[in-house]
Amino acid sequence: MRKTWVPGLVAIILIAAGVAWFVERTPASAEGPPAAPPAVPVVSGTVKAEDVQILRTGIGSVSAFNTVTIKVRVDGQLDKVAFTEGQEVKAGDVLAQIDPRPYRAVLDQATATKARDEALLANAKRDLARDQGLIGNHFVSQQVLDTQRTLVDQDTALVASDQATIDAAKVNLAYTTITSPLDGLTGIRLVDQGNIVHATDTTGLVVITQTHPISVIFTLPENLLDAINQARANGTVLKVYAYSSDDTIQLGEGILALVDNQIDQTTGTIKLKATFQNQKNALWPGEFVTTHLLLATRKGGLTVPTQTIQRGPAGTFVWVIKPDSSVEMRPVTVGQINGETALIDKGLAAGENVIVDGQYKVKVGSKVTATPQGSQTADATPAGGPAK
Repeated sequence: MRKTWVPGLVAIILIAAGVAWFVERTPASAEGPPAAPPAVPVVSGTVKAEDVQILRTGIGSVSAFNTVTIKVRVDGQLDKVAFTEGQEVKAGDVLAQIDPRPYRAVLDQATATKARDEALLANAKRDLARDQGLIGNHFVSQQVLDTQRTLVDQDTALVASDQATIDAAKVNLAYTTITSPLDGLTGIRLVDQGNIVHATDTTGLVVITQTHPISVIFTLPENLLDAINQARANGTVLKVYAYSSDDTIQLGEGILALVDNQIDQTTGTIKLKATFQNQKNALWPGEFVTTHLLLATRKGGLTVPTQTIQRGPAGTFVWVIKPDSSVEMRPVTVGQINGETALIDKGLAAGENVIVDGQYKVKVGSKVTATPQGSQTADATPAGGPAK
């Protein structure tokens, strides 16, 4: 009888162990639902309504407004080279001098010949006058008189020929002094002083390029031709901006001077030519440039910072910050991107807030804490990734 309590005690111990195991395996639910994720720090910007220049970008190259290869027009020894390579010259400046003495001698000889023939002509005219006075008294025959008239005509023609020879000699003498036909920059000297040069030489003395003004030839897609022609037909002077080849530094502002008269069927582009004053020589012949043709100005265009624009499988979109600080993915149509500003044709409204930086950390419905662009704090994430 003393051991009848043992089975009851074992049962109580087993029940207590089972309850303890069940309590240990059961998750606590008294703490309530899990906490919401913290708000994501981002940099925000505002959709602005402003006047936007509608620009069309092309690739082009700089070309001298005029290019002249200076060649000699008479043969002789090059006595003097009067220019320095790379010098800026004006029209009429002396560039070189050919030995003028042979041509001056020819001119002197022609002048002397004319003087002699003028003397002969004067004598023939006196004889004619004398014969005309004697013909009435039959002291000279009509044949003699006619012969004398012919002699006067011959001497007159001879004097005229002498004058033409003198004029030609003066021209050749003038050609021994070589001058610049235009304002421009000289290039590398092609012939040195002391050489014998000929009018038939093909190399020339130097090449002069006119850089004030200067031209830029560039191409644009053919589908812009109608818009360009329509703007020009309305009398609008279209501006063209030239930038460095990487499109970062503005080199000049010019005007559209020419639309080529045919489309390149191989590339589907139209060739255009713009003129720049280029007073600071920022544009140089042969240089590759990026061009922006100003077609129009859109009043009240919607703009956002360029880095706001994101690209996905469905196209371009931006992250819009809603009034409750949550975000949504908004598809947009981008009209153009010019530097740090993107023009939005469709998808946004003026005054809306968008994420400029930190897009990679958000998803649809995320809550954000926005720092306006330009006043980022140390907690804001700079473009390109977390702060280092």
